[in-house]
Amino acid sequence: MATELMKMPQLGESVTEGTISKWLVKPGDRVTKYDPLAEVMTDKVNAEVPSSFTGIIKELKADENQTLAVGEVICSIEVETAKAEKTEGQAESYSEKNDSNETRDIHTSSEASGKTRFSPAVLKLSQEHGIDLSQVKGTGSEGRITRKDLLKLIESGTLPKEDAPSAIPESVREETISPVTQRASTEIIIPTATGDKEIPVTGVRKAIASNMLKSKHEIPHAWTMVEVDASNMVKLRDSLKTDFKQKEGYNLTYFAFFVKAVAQALTEFPEINSMWAGDKIIQKKEINISIAVATEDALFVPVIKNADEKSIKGIAREIKELASKVKAGKLKSEDMQGGTFTVNNTGSFGSVQSMGIINYPQAAILQVETIVKRPVIINDMIAVRDMVNLCLSLDHRVLDGLVCGRFLARVKEIIEKITEDNTSIY
Repeated sequence: MATELMKMPQLGESVTEGTISKWLVKPGDRVTKYDPLAEVMTDKVNAEVPSSFTGIIKELKADENQTLAVGEVICSIEVETAKAEKTEGQAESYSEKNDSNETRDIHTSSEASGKTRFSPAVLKLSQEHGIDLSQVKGTGSEGRITRKDLLKLIESGTLPKEDAPSAIPESVREETISPVTQRASTEIIIPTATGDKEIPVTGVRKAIASNMLKSKHEIPHAWTMVEVDASNMVKLRDSLKTDFKQKEGYNLTYFAFFVKAVAQALTEFPEINSMWAGDKIIQKKEINISIAVATEDALFVPVIKNADEKSIKGIAREIKELASKVKAGKLKSEDMQGGTFTVNNTGSFGSVQSMGIINYPQAAILQVETIVKRPVIINDMIAVRDMVNLCLSLDHRVLDGLVCGRFLARVKEIIEKITEDNTSIY
């Protein structure tokens, strides 16, 4: 018999850690290759981790709700020696590759500058525990300090410290920590009282916080709003919704009409469908609409690919399918990749006016507010109409008010001109 180690896999692009939300096995259970071992939540997706081996679960190395870095051991499996043999490529993918990732966790000495570079994980641990990195002997390649080196020191209680407020040399801080990182990693101490509840920050919530902070610090936000008369759209949708639900099995929502209108307007104003890339602006060819779907404790942004090529019915179906995946925890990383513009249905919880934070690295986000009946003046007469506000936040590095104003005016025109005669949902 031999013992094999299952490690936290990388479940998506740029994913660095995962949280064991639920174990599906216990010590003593027999599993076959590809059987699910645990449900893991990352900043991008919830997924099941399959076994790479056939054997008996020997030990679970992590508790439920514990967060582990990619490459850290999550459990051990006892397998027969003959079945434990792996190809060289398989061995590299989980051992050598992850050892390489761990080595990259802290980093090389720059011959040009003579300054040591450290990874964010190492810097954060050293700051939290006041460790003087210049006194730490690393076990990584070429003497590099790894995260495991610091964890071992912390467990031993023998921490090399210095008198300065920060345990990181000034030259290292200047070289490796951006102002955003410094602010984000600063420990915030808030006094608690009897009855206060401490809620651990999950990987998803950490990612949301990080992305929002990055968006607000890096993107110069501006915003604008138009008022839209959606009465004709409401009338058409309400006349179709019952038959549509019976025929298709899912709801025909107002939101599907708005997403379709936005996709059409983006084909006419491709500048809006752009991203900032430092020394250039990337104008995306595909129109992939990100939509925000909230759960009780997190926000996911799945993507409707090629929305301009889909009918209102097709968009309604994708909204329903993506929302169902989110609620069931079945959303995959590829479901959230490739978005070029975000439409957020803030009206679903009664909002009438809001400024959205741009979904980095996109250049704009549109908030569709709630539809309300209001008295308006038409031909010098008062009429009750179904009105909605559309609020556009924009990246002022990429977009100016003129093109955004024209884009919003076009979305408004499309919505207001919807009628039974000129609009097909199929």
